This record gives sequence, C-alpha cells and structure tokens, in this order.
Amino acid sequence: MATIQDATEAGIPSARHEEYQYLDLVREILDVGEHRPDRTGTGTYSIFAPRPLKFSLHDADDKPILPLLTTKRVFTRAVILELLWFIKGETSSLPLSEAGVKIWDGNGSREFLDNLGLTHREVGDLGPVYGFQWRHFGAEYVDAKTDYTGKGVDQLEQIIHKLKTNPYDRRLILSAWNPADLTKMVLPPCHMFAQFYVSYPRTKTTGPGGEGVSNGANGVQKPKGHLHCQLYQRSCDMGLGVPFNIASYSLLTHMLAHVCDLVPGSLTHVMGDAHVYCDHVDALQTQLEREPRAFPELEITRERGGSIDGWKLDDFVIKGYEPHKAIAMKMSV
Repeated sequence: MATIQDATEAGIPSARHEEYQYLDLVREILDVGEHRPDRTGTGTYSIFAPRPLKFSLHDADDKPILPLLTTKRVFTRAVILELLWFIKGETSSLPLSEAGVKIWDGNGSREFLDNLGLTHREVGDLGPVYGFQWRHFGAEYVDAKTDYTGKGVDQLEQIIHKLKTNPYDRRLILSAWNPADLTKMVLPPCHMFAQFYVSYPRTKTTGPGGEGVSNGANGVQKPKGHLHCQLYQRSCDMGLGVPFNIASYSLLTHMLAHVCDLVPGSLTHVMGDAHVYCDHVDALQTQLEREPRAFPELEITRERGGSIDGWKLDDFVIKGYEPHKAIAMKMSV
C-alpha cells in the first residue's frame, strides 16, 4: 500500500493523514478543556460537541481500509471479539474475559454490581447492554442466561434487509439508547446511536443518483453503492475508548457492506462530551509527539453475502498494521 511518505517522495501532493483529526482533538482538549468531576472520581478535561472526525474505509482503488490509530497500538483482537459479542446479543462479560478480553470485567464484578443495587445478578451479568439492544430492543430482560430468540426488535437484521431492498431508506438506524432499560444496565451506552447511508458516486456517465445515463448504446451499469456510517457517542474517553470505538464501528460498517455487497464508504464520528482523564494526560502527550503511519488494509475471508451471524476472529485479516508501540493507560470504571 502506498503511504503518505511515498507520495511525498514522489513529488505528489498528499492529503493530511486522517489520524491528525484525532490528535488535533486531543491537543485541543489538553489546551482548553474544562476540568470537570466525573462518575469514576478520576476527573477529566472536557469539551462539548467538537468537530466530527471522518475516516475513509476504502482507498482510491476501493480496497478496504481499517482506520486503526497508528500513533499507539490498538488492541485489535479485543475490538473484533467485542464487536462479535455485540452482534451475538450477549450480555455476560464472562465469554470475553475467558477469551482474554478483560475490558468489561470491572463493570461485571461482584463489587460493582452490588454498588448498583444489582445484588441478584450473577458476576458478569451486565444487563441489557449494547448487543441486547441491537438484536432484542424492547424485549423484557431477565438475565444473561435467558434465550431471547425471536424476542424484541432485531435492529441489525432490519438494517440489513433495508440495505438490500431499499438502500435509499432514511431510517437505517441502530440505537443502543433505550431509556426503559437504562437502570438495568451496569453502564448506559456511550456509543449510543448510528445511522447508515448508501451513496452512489456520480461519474461522467451517471446521473445524480448514480443511475445509468444513456450513452447512445445501452446505457451504463449503475455503480456499486458505498456504505457510510455516522456514529453519535455521548461520552468519549479520548485515551482508551475513542480509538477502540473508531475501529469497532468501522469494522461493523465493513461487515454490513460485505453482507450486502456494498463498498465500505466512510465513518463519521460525532461526539458529545469528549474528554481526557486526568491520569491519561502524560500518556497522550507522549502520543502527540508521534507521526501517524499508513492505516492497514482489511481483508474479509468469508464469501460475500450470507449472514451477519456466525463470524469468527479468523474471518478478518489486517494487513500492513505497523503502529508505534503501545502506551499504557488505566481504565476508569
């Protein structure tokens, strides 16, 4: 894959690396963010409603790109396994923990559950969090062991059906924010709302909607649709959470595009409370000194089409990910 450096050395003007959007926002928060108390007791520097971040999910040749930040290593295995866990509609942190992904362990601990008054819950039972809302919105939550097959609204399947049958639909919405269930969750959703959109790029031989325009012969074939995602996140931990969220929703968009035979288009990340935890300041200042490197390519080894269910870790091959070394940051629970 050609890099920004390759283009520069060849004398070709290149666009500024997309990762600088993230780095610039971190720098802005460190420079002008308001010092605020927070739920965890750690304290943050925060700004509200910053400029959205936008990442392309393909290169000029329509090769799939995954915007994994390169100024520090992102725990890619955890991103994939958590996303597959969401898609399964699971609500126990134990399967993730057993697979070596410990990011939900604190919220599923006995102490954390008891402090929320959820003393009847088994350890690891997080309540009707993300995946439950994606696949069973409106179903009555019992516990993490209950079979919810056929219960509630399967938002993900509805989106896939609409993408295949009516890609111009303006209701391609995935919501994890369910006010009726918030008190049953160990943590209300931070990344709470996503909207999908299919575009049909115009060319010299296509019209405004990508439709074929007669060229005097038999016209032209309509170009393949590009799938875009806009994510709204109410609470944004810039150090640990946001790099993870960018990768996760980019990957979800890639998966939906693969199932629906579309080209991965872009991810737009809209934020509410964008904050840096006080104990992440030094680590992020180190990260700000680093130069971004090329984002990796993503290969999905499954055949196109099929189901959104049943995917595995080895269905994803990430090529050319060469980040700077990891930077340790403590997770506030």
